Amino acid sequence: MQIESVRAVPGVSAFYFDDQAAITDGACRDGFTYDGDPRTPGYKQIREPGQALLIEIELADGLCVSGDCTAVQYSGVGDRDPLFRAADHVAAVEQCLAPELVGRDAAAFVENERILEQFRADGKPLHTAVRYGVSQALVAAAAAVQTTTQTDILADALQTTPATAPVPVFGQSGDDRRLGAEKMILKRVPVLPHGLFNTPQTIGDGGEGLIDYLSWLSDRVRELGPSAYAPRFHADVYGLLGDMFGTPYDRAEVVDYFRDLRQAAEPFPLQVEEPIKTESKSTQITALGELHDGLADAGVAVELVADEWCDRRADIETFVDAGVVDLIQVKTPDVGGLLESGRAVGYCAGTDTRAYLGGTCNETTGSAQTCAHLGLATDAAQILAKPGMGFDEGFAVITNEMHRALARNRQANTEIPASHRDWFNLLCGIAGFVLDYHAPFTRPDTKSISPTRR
Repeated sequence: MQIESVRAVPGVSAFYFDDQAAITDGACRDGFTYDGDPRTPGYKQIREPGQALLIEIELADGLCVSGDCTAVQYSGVGDRDPLFRAADHVAAVEQCLAPELVGRDAAAFVENERILEQFRADGKPLHTAVRYGVSQALVAAAAAVQTTTQTDILADALQTTPATAPVPVFGQSGDDRRLGAEKMILKRVPVLPHGLFNTPQTIGDGGEGLIDYLSWLSDRVRELGPSAYAPRFHADVYGLLGDMFGTPYDRAEVVDYFRDLRQAAEPFPLQVEEPIKTESKSTQITALGELHDGLADAGVAVELVADEWCDRRADIETFVDAGVVDLIQVKTPDVGGLLESGRAVGYCAGTDTRAYLGGTCNETTGSAQTCAHLGLATDAAQILAKPGMGFDEGFAVITNEMHRALARNRQANTEIPASHRDWFNLLCGIAGFVLDYHAPFTRPDTKSISPTRR
């Protein structure tokens, strides 16, 4: 089945673009917005409505499939691509990329995504958000043509064995840290609550606010959850702990603080995302490595999660090779095409670093559903509940899509392929004939059988 056309239409995402530099530097809240001037290039204000570019691929039989180009909430930070303005990329998709895809076999997903990743417009690769969205439409097209799940298409492309149970979902609370966490506890979310600790005020002077919160969370899980419920705590602190302790920091002081965090979270496992944020990938790896070693030497069982400066697959591989964290976020809109994210997850297999298939609240339902299939195809350690920052909606989107895919795959595995049905029916007929032929000689006369003696 050939690709007939590729269209791109500007749309909206499920959250906002936020200037992380201005926010972590202490920009004052004004209701849902922030006062002050933006600091990251491309922003007109600190918080802006999120955008999406909606991709639609039409196949030769008239069937249309879609994908959504989205970018992360904190766009333009570090080595990420610039702030994503959807309308600016319509021409690149429809006039430049589309001619490379039209006429191609929609079933050839790997080759079609290779063309997408290698494509250059004016000598530059397409924005990561564009590659992300177009690849979603390409895998949807392949699944439709082959009448299978996107999970199977991705697993075949990546040569992986898909998960047979849902990947643990990681809920994010947004600013409503306590109410959001309680929602997660009621729904027995495996990993929680993110917490959005992105300002000095949220962790408190000296970090006491974060300690108090983890202690409250531990108590609340035991109060609201059944005894068998044992979630993993995951707090994202946006590098604020590094700012709090300064550079260079006193190793013993930092280890003592993490010991306090560990005790507050007891008896539940604790992982801390982005405890330190530096100005480059190399210094980030060094800083995380020193902290990781310090915690290991002191026997403090807090796991570290990497986020910033590991946006591309090559970056992720560098972090994994360095062995400086326990978990690494594969932030799908930053990586580009789905297979690049899948390969990044796969690179973690067999190492001491687990893969967290992340993303952003600033995606769409469509992009989140596709990521649910990618999570199953790669059997990631955890997957982010998305889109949006209300928790319930994103948790439902990811969880339900995984359940649908798993149910469909279980049904497919119990069905006989159409190409084998004629042979199967023939064998059944032969077996029936043999049983009927032998029946008078082998079937016992039930009336003459005496009861078994004990």
